[in-house]
Amino acid sequence: MADRLQRGLRAIFLGIAVNAVLGIAKFAAGIFGHSHALIADATESLADILNAIILWRGISIAAAPADEEHPYGHTKAEPLAAAFGAVTLLFAAVWITARSSGNIYEWMNGLQRAQPQWFTLAALALVVFVKEILFRFVAREGADIDNAAVKTDAWHHRADAITSIAAAIGIAIALVGGPRFVCADDAAAIFAAVIIAWSGWLLLRPALNELMDQAPDPRVIEQIRQIAAGVHGVANVEKCFVRKAGHLLFVEMHVEVDSEMTVRRSHEIAHDVKDKIRETMPAVRDVLVHIEPLDTRTVSRQDQAK
Repeated sequence: MADRLQRGLRAIFLGIAVNAVLGIAKFAAGIFGHSHALIADATESLADILNAIILWRGISIAAAPADEEHPYGHTKAEPLAAAFGAVTLLFAAVWITARSSGNIYEWMNGLQRAQPQWFTLAALALVVFVKEILFRFVAREGADIDNAAVKTDAWHHRADAITSIAAAIGIAIALVGGPRFVCADDAAAIFAAVIIAWSGWLLLRPALNELMDQAPDPRVIEQIRQIAAGVHGVANVEKCFVRKAGHLLFVEMHVEVDSEMTVRRSHEIAHDVKDKIRETMPAVRDVLVHIEPLDTRTVSRQDQAK
């Protein structure tokens, strides 16, 4: 758990440092290079710092041990932070679209704009290169530690790279096409905003599903059922419910045993089931086992059907 937290925080803090440096550089290049798309891109980078701070607090809280007020732990803070990060992507897309649309409207109504400068393309190329490397690193860390918040932060870096590519295309069109295409970078920024919004929605859905205790992959549930069924004394696994909280799984299952079995022996079997599942699957934090008497009539009917 400690290593998982350290890797998550390392990825978050690296993103904060890179966003701070690139954000300031893009602001300067956008102002002196007369590029609205680059200024919007810089604003998003600086806004990502606030998002990263929220994610940092989220994964820090999620790593806190269970207490009296939170007997199941604080792991729900991870999908909550991931949902916040996804929503900020959606807001960033809306902001970029509104700002760029306003610039285009003003230009169409006669407002003169200076043409972007060539050096802004070099700045954007550097941003895309750095952000893509950062995305790959943070995404790999998020996948390795199964942290939804870190995965969301990775996509903030990818979104930054996408907006930078779009801005570069728009600026190149404006430079080649002349004054008639001076708003091409704004049009490209709107296109990038659509991609960012779609990415935000794709990240928001799994975070919301986890907050609503959606069942994990059916293969995970089947694996848990098979482990329980293999424990000596278990006659049948009647029900198995699994919910995900952060990277941890909480299991509730109904296990059938011989109806003539003593309470002590059935209690031992319940502990054997719990221990075997947790030993085989370290991601399982707790297993609640309900002991049920085996319905011999149901078994007889199943045997006859076979």
